[in-house]
Amino acid sequence: HVQLVESGGGSVQAGGSLTLSCLASGFTYAKNLMGWFRQAPGKEREGVAIIYTNGGGPTYYADSVKGRFTISQDNGKNTVYLQMNSLKPEDTAMYYCVAEENSPDRVKWNSPPVSGDFGYWGQGTQVTVS
Repeated sequence: HVQLVESGGGSVQAGGSLTLSCLASGFTYAKNLMGWFRQAPGKEREGVAIIYTNGGGPTYYADSVKGRFTISQDNGKNTVYLQMNSLKPEDTAMYYCVAEENSPDRVKWNSPPVSGDFGYWGQGTQVTVS
């Protein structure tokens, strides 16, 4: 059973930085999808950044965060990070770590990731930018 534990959220002023961490455990397969979704009040969940662990496809970034956010992984620690720079008030949201085991390879992201494609979700960590 996969478990995801997020940390690193908080409050920051516009232009500041935060780093989110997601510690994963319980994977059966070596190649999985992991990443981050976010949801602001009154808005739909949005895929922010997705990465293949151990290869399998390109990294995905939402257009709204390209150039500001960076997703990375430390396979030795089973941890995925989201480095968020140049934060804006519109980045304020609950951020969720997500994972899906044994995802098929892809050459490119033809469309944004869909929340229903990820079977495992963390409890969420709040990011507030003022």
